Amino acid sequence: MVNQLIWLLSFFTLFSFLPVFAQGQSPLTVGAEQFEQYLPQVQDKKLALVVNQTSRVGEKHLVDALLEKELAIVKIFSPEHGFRGDADAGEQVANGTDPTTGLPLVSLYGKNKKPTAEQLQDVDVVIFDIQDVGVRFYTYISTLHYVMEACAENGKTLIVLDRPNPNGDYVDGPVLRSNYRSFVGLDPLPIVHGVTVGELAEMINGEKWLKGGLTCELFVVPVKNYTHSTSYSLPVKPSPNLPNDQSIRLYPSLCLFEGTRVSIGRGTTFPFQVIGYPDKRFGDFSFTPKSIEGMAKYPKLENEVCYGVDLRKKKPKKFNLSYLIDFYLKSDSKEDFFNAFFDKLAGNSELKEQIKAGFDEKEIRVSWVEDLLKYKAIRKKYLLYPDFE
Repeated sequence: MVNQLIWLLSFFTLFSFLPVFAQGQSPLTVGAEQFEQYLPQVQDKKLALVVNQTSRVGEKHLVDALLEKELAIVKIFSPEHGFRGDADAGEQVANGTDPTTGLPLVSLYGKNKKPTAEQLQDVDVVIFDIQDVGVRFYTYISTLHYVMEACAENGKTLIVLDRPNPNGDYVDGPVLRSNYRSFVGLDPLPIVHGVTVGELAEMINGEKWLKGGLTCELFVVPVKNYTHSTSYSLPVKPSPNLPNDQSIRLYPSLCLFEGTRVSIGRGTTFPFQVIGYPDKRFGDFSFTPKSIEGMAKYPKLENEVCYGVDLRKKKPKKFNLSYLIDFYLKSDSKEDFFNAFFDKLAGNSELKEQIKAGFDEKEIRVSWVEDLLKYKAIRKKYLLYPDFE
């Protein structure tokens, strides 16, 4: 009986990250799997790959698949969480050597967020293949921005192997204001931007968002059979604390709590699926954050019993502020509810002040309308796939 339960658990764990398709829909083919589209451009070229654990071609890593085709990969650039995707959020990722391939690993997280001229000197083409989750403060798209900028400055070609956006079926949230630019928001996007990495690369080029209005030589390999209405379950977790579809759909709403003193479950096996604080007024559900190697070494409110809400079995709404507003209203220490990081995540200072002033969600949303309409008009110019509207 125990063995049967273990087998069933393994079965459902495996299939919780398999792609989901609408009835009658053809299977998706991600950019990395379409060798015929990009191999002719990289034969006899020296390559750098911007990749992590999500850069898969079937059961293989893209690096291994391209080495089997005897392509000249000279280095790997790794984003936040590292090449293997096992570094904690915010943890420094050091340069090194990949023990499997012997290739040099160059971190693009920490002090060196942008490839230098020296690091690109022995490179002809850069390939970017990382799974995004469609949210402005998810830093893989900031890495994309800086890689594009470095390619533009150094005359290198960038190939983006596109992947679906699991939150690509809507656009929502405040648009980033330029004076709140940071690594959790470089471009004037709403919190939920509704584009794939390939579409965003085209947008960054087309709108001249790179420093000095530069553009890079760009080639995007689109996903076959994808639309912005396509449901998609990621085959590999994109970062240590987004372990399943539920966390990915809740991430746009719950990540704002990173700018508060409230926990969203880092230090548990269900991060971004619960909300809590050490005060019973926040709810009946309880959890205790613990140090977890490879997920959360030093989680907020470590070893403290947190009370709040469990969202694991609730169907996630799209982006919403109801949890944030509710927790603020229940807090007995409103003066230090928000920390300095909140405005960077929000992309402005207004959201915090609106919540403090007692605005409800509907009133707050009115203040986004004009900027969202302008963004949607820009977005439409760069869509590579049928839209959700």
